[in-house]
Amino acid sequence: MEKTILQWSDIFKLLDKIHKQVDGKVTFVTGIPRGGTILAILYSHRYGVEYLHNPTNDFKNTLILDDISDTGHTLEQFSKRYYNLLTACLYYKEGSIKQPHFYGEYLEKNSNWVVFPWERRDAENIQDYLVS
Repeated sequence: MEKTILQWSDIFKLLDKIHKQVDGKVTFVTGIPRGGTILAILYSHRYGVEYLHNPTNDFKNTLILDDISDTGHTLEQFSKRYYNLLTACLYYKEGSIKQPHFYGEYLEKNSNWVVFPWERRDAENIQDYLVS
């Protein structure tokens, strides 16, 4: 399986794209564990948006971040739970059952597997289970 290995500079470029889309629309940010939590903390520091550790539907101007909406099941689950909040992903993949409100890039269904910089060094070996 072909892989795209991302660098931190790639992450910041995608966060910048998302921020341009949501600028002025959010007061708080939170993330979907695990990759989304990292992104939410980065977003909070980079753009001065308050990080929420425990989001609720009472904070309507909150952005929920995740790394990728691949199948869309995780994003769908969080969207049902936090129905008043906005969603954003670095990547939104064709075929996902849930489209985030905002995203950095659209990926075609047969795109490379994306490896994020916060994944373990042995992630390549771990992910190879997908090949068999």
